[in-house]
Amino acid sequence: MTEHTSSTSIPTPASDGGSTPDDAALFTPAPGAAPLWRMVAAQAGLELRVMLRHGEQFLLTMVIPVLLLVGFSLTTVLDVGEGPRVDALTPGVLALAIMSTSFTGLAIGTGFERRYGVLKRLGATPLSRFGLLAAKTLAVLAVQAIQITVLCAVALALGWSPALGAGTAAAAVLLVLLATAAFSSLALLMAGTLRAEATLAGANLVYVLMLGLGGVLFPTSSFPAPVESAVALLPITALSSGLRTALADGSLPGLAVYAVLAAWVLVAGLLASRLFRWD
Repeated sequence: MTEHTSSTSIPTPASDGGSTPDDAALFTPAPGAAPLWRMVAAQAGLELRVMLRHGEQFLLTMVIPVLLLVGFSLTTVLDVGEGPRVDALTPGVLALAIMSTSFTGLAIGTGFERRYGVLKRLGATPLSRFGLLAAKTLAVLAVQAIQITVLCAVALALGWSPALGAGTAAAAVLLVLLATAAFSSLALLMAGTLRAEATLAGANLVYVLMLGLGGVLFPTSSFPAPVESAVALLPITALSSGLRTALADGSLPGLAVYAVLAAWVLVAGLLASRLFRWD
């Protein structure tokens, strides 16, 4: 009887100690940076996790807007005009939530990243500074999507009935994008020119002032005429009044609110690009 044995071919190194041609084809390294979109996506994911885990930012972006919406919808402390209270309050609280993420949270976070040298080190990595700013913007938009979903769900549970159509929905989305660009430019201008402690104090002060003067909880028509004209030029006022027109009245916002937001985007963006310091 003849015994047949089977053997498995095992690659062996070349006799001279080097790699075989097949090995070279399989294991040749490909040095170089990852594609820009992949770096931006990875950095955006990191920025998003940092935002959601930060206690103070979570308080500003999620807890306070929900408490304001629920508290003032269920009580009559504030005079918000005729109609259901939640219908009048929801657009303003949405505007406040958008500002809290794209201005207050971004300014404070970026200010302390600059102080600790994080920005300077990130700027020296293969991720370009444009990529870093794009990642921060994507993270802000992701947090805003979560905010809007949560606040709309709470408002609907409280009886909110938005007068929403295809045209007003598109107008509201455009308002949110313009306002995000304006607030983000202001945040980077503040964080890139002031010390971290000054940015922290200034961003929180602006948050409180805009809460009272920006038409968040009640329309600015209750202010004296000179004050109403002055606060109408603020980005938070343009956003809140525009959202109120689109979501509560079911009408298209006037061109004035878009012009105000666009002007803030141009001016703040130009100043931030010229004055921002990375170290």
